[in-house]
Amino acid sequence: MNRSELVESLVARVDDMTHRDAESAVSVILEAVSDALAHGRRIEIRGFGVLSVVRRPTRIGRNPRSGERVVVPEKRALHFKPGKALRDGVDDQI
Repeated sequence: MNRSELVESLVARVDDMTHRDAESAVSVILEAVSDALAHGRRIEIRGFGVLSVVRRPTRIGRNPRSGERVVVPEKRALHFKPGKALRDGVDDQI
């Protein structure tokens, strides 16, 4: 599902919601999530899951073309842990 499909789904589920209102709501929510993660905060949505930022330490990698060893710098990565309700819901669909 992409952003426009999410907006359309929201419009279809909420009776009095216009397309513009749904688009605005999706934008505000995604912006709030992005800002929180950018500041290193953890987001927990019960029944859905937890989004958090994890630190990946500096490591030694290898250039696949030349085989030369290179230093891969430290970076922050996004981690998602699905909640039990989401895991069970996906598992029930199989």
